Amino acid sequence: MKIKSILMAAAIALGAGQAHAQDAKYPTKPITIVVPFAAGGTVDIIARMVGEHLQKKLGATVVVENMGGAGGNIGVNRVAKAQPDGYTIGLASTSPLAIAPSLYGSKLQFQPAKDLVAFTQVSQVPNVLVVNPDRIKARTVPELIEYIKANPEKVTFGSSGPGTSQHLAGELFQQMTGTKMIHVPYKGSSQMVTDLISGQIDIAFDNVPLLLPHVAGGKLVMLATATPKRAEFDPKVPAVAEFLPGFEAVAWHGFIAPIATPKPIVDKLSSEVREFMSLPETKKKMSELGATAVAIPQDEFTTYIASETARWKTVMEKANVTMN
Repeated sequence: MKIKSILMAAAIALGAGQAHAQDAKYPTKPITIVVPFAAGGTVDIIARMVGEHLQKKLGATVVVENMGGAGGNIGVNRVAKAQPDGYTIGLASTSPLAIAPSLYGSKLQFQPAKDLVAFTQVSQVPNVLVVNPDRIKARTVPELIEYIKANPEKVTFGSSGPGTSQHLAGELFQQMTGTKMIHVPYKGSSQMVTDLISGQIDIAFDNVPLLLPHVAGGKLVMLATATPKRAEFDPKVPAVAEFLPGFEAVAWHGFIAPIATPKPIVDKLSSEVREFMSLPETKKKMSELGATAVAIPQDEFTTYIASETARWKTVMEKANVTMN
């Protein structure tokens, strides 16, 4: 029995040693970054920027794989179910990581806290409050609140789909102002913005990169940002929080890996990604995209996701938003 125990211990030690050696050599084959959205959007651009950096620094081919659908859930599930060896990682957002668990409950095929390690937050993208200038004459947040209160359940707000950060921003706005609007969900932001410009709907919260060209062209009017304080892209625009303290509805993005991915590999990836996001040229490029570059490490990012999950769960419960 003693000999058997000694042999088993030796085998375990040998396996651990081999695993450590493999981790130290990482990467030895191509790395795939799964983007759970279509090509060409902000998340896709960020993933390709980071992928190019990792390719140069790690000496391995980095491939971006776009896998859209279900608000990002399909692509994130692909990462959650992947081999935990560091060769399949993903760039995920608010919706699948902090909203979907409460929205879908047991129907969700993955649980972020159990199936994923969120190792680096890389960006924040402001949602902004815009109105159709022909439909809504209000030009400040207080004026808009007054108008909605005077016209309960007559003002329509659009979103890119039920349970998205855009939808929940509208729900949070109603809860904090005691107003009632009609939610009009779309299958994506493009059609929603088209209908907003044409006057089919009245207002919307959506990502600033998509809306800025229409604001610049006078087709939409931006009343405020949904950031905690005024956003870097235009400090002249007030934040909703200046009128409704505590209001926040930003989209954010961060890198994820399967939960059992070896820590040395996760740490290496996190270090390289954070180094890239801290570069002045990266910050400049992100600002041009309407986003803010951040380089938040694993522990802090994990805590932030937990707080966002709890916050949006409360909003959804009050608004009775569910996909169960």
